Amino acid sequence: ADYSPFLGIEKGAVLQEARVFNDPQLDPRRCSQVITKLLYLLNQGETFTKVEATEVFFAVTKLFQSKDIGLRRMVYVMIKELSPSADEVIIVTSSLMKDMTSKTDMYRANAIRVLCRITDGTLLTQIERYLKQAIVDKNPVVASAALVSGIHLLQTNPEIVKRWSNEVQEAVQSRAALVQFHALALLHQIRQNDRLAVNKLVSSLTKGSVRSPLAQCLLIRYTSQVIRESANNNQAGDRPFYDFLEGCLRHKAEMVIFEAARAITELNGVTSRELTPAITVLQLFLSSSKPVLRFAAVRTLNKVAMTHPMAVTNCNIDMESLISDQNRSIATLAITTLLKTGNESSVDRLMKQITNFMSDIADEFKIVVVDAIRSLCLKFPLKHRSLMNFLSNILREEGGFEYKKAIVDSIVILIRDIPEAKESGLLHLCEFIEDCEFTYLSTQILHFLGIEGPKTSDPSKYIRYIYNRVHLENATVRAGAVSTLAKFGAMVDTLKPRVFVLLRRCLFDNDDEVRDRATLYLNTLGGDGAVVETGEDVKEFLFGSLYIPLVNLENSLKNYEPSDDAFDINSVPKEVKTQPLAEKKAPGKKPTGLGAPPAGPPSTVDAYEKLLSSIPEFANFGKLFKFSAPVELTEAETEYAVNVVKHIFDGHVVFQYNCTNTIPEQLLENVTVIVDASEAEEFAEVASKPLRSLPYDSPGQIFVAFEKPEGVPAVGKFSNMLRFIVKEVDPSTGEAEDDGVEDEYQLEELEVVAADYMLKVGVSNFRNAWETMDADYERVDEYGLGPRESLAEAVNAVINLLGMQPCEGTEVVPNNSRSHTCLLSGVYIGNVKVLVRLQFGLDGPKDVAMKLAVRSEDEAVSDAIHEIVASG
Repeated sequence: ADYSPFLGIEKGAVLQEARVFNDPQLDPRRCSQVITKLLYLLNQGETFTKVEATEVFFAVTKLFQSKDIGLRRMVYVMIKELSPSADEVIIVTSSLMKDMTSKTDMYRANAIRVLCRITDGTLLTQIERYLKQAIVDKNPVVASAALVSGIHLLQTNPEIVKRWSNEVQEAVQSRAALVQFHALALLHQIRQNDRLAVNKLVSSLTKGSVRSPLAQCLLIRYTSQVIRESANNNQAGDRPFYDFLEGCLRHKAEMVIFEAARAITELNGVTSRELTPAITVLQLFLSSSKPVLRFAAVRTLNKVAMTHPMAVTNCNIDMESLISDQNRSIATLAITTLLKTGNESSVDRLMKQITNFMSDIADEFKIVVVDAIRSLCLKFPLKHRSLMNFLSNILREEGGFEYKKAIVDSIVILIRDIPEAKESGLLHLCEFIEDCEFTYLSTQILHFLGIEGPKTSDPSKYIRYIYNRVHLENATVRAGAVSTLAKFGAMVDTLKPRVFVLLRRCLFDNDDEVRDRATLYLNTLGGDGAVVETGEDVKEFLFGSLYIPLVNLENSLKNYEPSDDAFDINSVPKEVKTQPLAEKKAPGKKPTGLGAPPAGPPSTVDAYEKLLSSIPEFANFGKLFKFSAPVELTEAETEYAVNVVKHIFDGHVVFQYNCTNTIPEQLLENVTVIVDASEAEEFAEVASKPLRSLPYDSPGQIFVAFEKPEGVPAVGKFSNMLRFIVKEVDPSTGEAEDDGVEDEYQLEELEVVAADYMLKVGVSNFRNAWETMDADYERVDEYGLGPRESLAEAVNAVINLLGMQPCEGTEVVPNNSRSHTCLLSGVYIGNVKVLVRLQFGLDGPKDVAMKLAVRSEDEAVSDAIHEIVASG
């Protein structure tokens, strides 16, 4: 390791050295060294106590006596880093103001930066005149210092900085490159909330008054912003300022050319004609001698290839030469771009080049290449054999877990999506687990093999690989292999006797889990030759998706107390995530002792069900299907805090109003909520349970129950009024007056929506769950969702409307995608399992079209999902 001059320095020793600041004869070099050590400590995260910081600050201020320019600059940096308090700032203000008007430009620039860093609004008004003068100063260092200070001050004192517009506008015309850059940045920030002003700024500057390449890059970014905003409001198809961006492609500065090319490629709905000039200049950069230009060009082309692969094909020859580039980042981007833009005939040639390349790059780059190869294989399915062989070969090479997982995931996807690749892909995975060092990957491959293997033309050839895992692996993998064997026995009748023999051998394993699984599967499959379950029951047990979150199942099993009653899996909550009951309390005070309220209501389904069934009016409502997250009915910091939890039953809905009185001088009695259901015609109020007393900061609950048609997802809007008797409380004694006044408090409206009747329940394997669901109950239709901000916004809107659980990460929409598939699962009221497949596509610039396919256990529920979407 390189030697560090600061190695082993300690704060105490450096603070002792800082006493040199008080010497009558200052040694500038020694003082600078001590300040350097103090700055090092601060930047390493060392904290100074208030006393230590104050002592250092006052000692540093004495260094203003020195005329040494180098030391003075160190003093400026030290004061900025110490960030003195308001009463300490006064000590250095006069010295800094004196330096700000000094004839030494270096003093002036640094004094401005320090003053603006440590000053408050009061002092800023006193020095505003000097700052305005500094902005138009002839010395570019001083002008830039004032402008950069303005950018920082705009966050804390915007009104003052906005008064400098005229001076900043003048600085934009400066011949100094850095001044023009900083002036344009400040002027745009001043006007950024006024779209018309930004348009005027861009319009005036695009006529050619910007000389600085840095400022020109900023102007290109602001121009792109104006184009994006105008595209949202302009339906005529005209694109303002495009000629300016195209003109910047002929600028003499490379940074400006690249910024313009990138801006054009990122335009919304950019056409091939508009892309052509940008692609041309990026192609020239590919052969540049500067690595940074090659990297910038190939990265931009890589992004363009995601949406306009044909536009990039002209650059393929140049990018092929970059595969051997010394910079591995450039080489990786070149390869992945070629994989996106290449045609079927070039695949074999690319594979040969990539084979030699893979051994020279790190795992993170290899993962990018693997993902690109997977996409290429899906694009050209006929090339699956060579691409699958390539993936199989690199799978056997050295590599970390994430890299191997990426390869396995890619092979699995190819097996699922390309039927011809299934048998060869499964064999590649079987060969890999022979030497796989990662337990997780081995178990995942075995699980997948149990699903896909029995469907192949010759399932028996996989048995050897699976049974080898029972002998040669750790207990976790052995247990996974036992489960996979059982699946083969259940799905392939000819293999059942062989599987029984192998499972019986597993009964003598030294691991409990392996033995238990073998015993379970032998009993389930009929190990003595007699089938104890029907074929459908066995397949449902082995292949059926678990419609219960594992975390909930684990908690329920831990809480289960052995008794004569067997554990009931239907009692396990199906919600993906238990929502905490967000009691809203006044901050700070918590009652203690006997007067303390009981702990807030528990937030699991079981606990809520127990709470509601203990209230006689609700005891006959049946099993609780779902409860919602708390919905706030009051603003923050109001005198009464109220939120509501919606409890959904088959034939009823109960509103639980959680109330908190945040006024210490008041006691509320006979507290109830008057609910107006005039906009919820299918609901009829049947019961309510008011709150007898609501003292200060003691949460209480009010319940109101409504009847609705059984099993029907009735929706509606409810108005809420909090009604109570308020009594004044004596602060000294805490006793309430005998007489009270009746009062009301208007609450926010509450809505019951279709999503309230759907539980978010995920499935471990969506494709399996979909295929095992009865296709007779499938309903498919297409919908136009109208103009949307983006495809992602449309996907989120439908997910929220249905209230279902996204599966396999499909709720995330890749950038610049024009189509997307989203998979959802859930349980509908009545405990009906539902699966939804959504296919989105952009129909025109902004319009989104959607194809909705629903499968459920009840055709009426499939129809109901379509009705929800049609009416939503």
